Amino acid sequence: MEVFIEILKYALPSIFLLVLTYMMLSNFMDNEEKRRMYFLKKETQKSALPVRMSAYERVALFLERIHPDRLLIRVPSKGIKVHHYRTLLVENIRMEFEHNLSQQIYLSDEAWGLVVNAKSATVGMINNWAQEVDPNAPAADFSRLILEKVMEMDSFPTKKAVRYLKGEIRSNF
Repeated sequence: MEVFIEILKYALPSIFLLVLTYMMLSNFMDNEEKRRMYFLKKETQKSALPVRMSAYERVALFLERIHPDRLLIRVPSKGIKVHHYRTLLVENIRMEFEHNLSQQIYLSDEAWGLVVNAKSATVGMINNWAQEVDPNAPAADFSRLILEKVMEMDSFPTKKAVRYLKGEIRSNF
């Protein structure tokens, strides 16, 4: 029994030191991994921030370009009929959207959802308003109707999406 107690006198502190050393090294390694990940994330964010900001800028520009005021200025209505002009307006919105489709990678799901909704709402409104005008009337009549309808609205869907983008940029950056 005395031999057993003697062995325990030497083995117990050794086992205790071994467990303590293991715990300390494990804690140290975890902290080092967290620190390494923090610096890696920080470096990644440094390079990703300009790209993300550019994406927000491009999407805001897209939303501004599809707002009817600016859209009507960019797509001339001279010499064409309403049915053809409606097609040109909708096609212009779709082309703009497809050009900026890749920006969804850098936006939150909520922001991108608002952008898609704004585009769809704008196309839907143009299509609905086109039904209120004779398809063979001059496109200038349709342009006038669109401007009147937009001026009657409190907030156009593109403006709501731009406000959300601005808020998201302020909160994230």
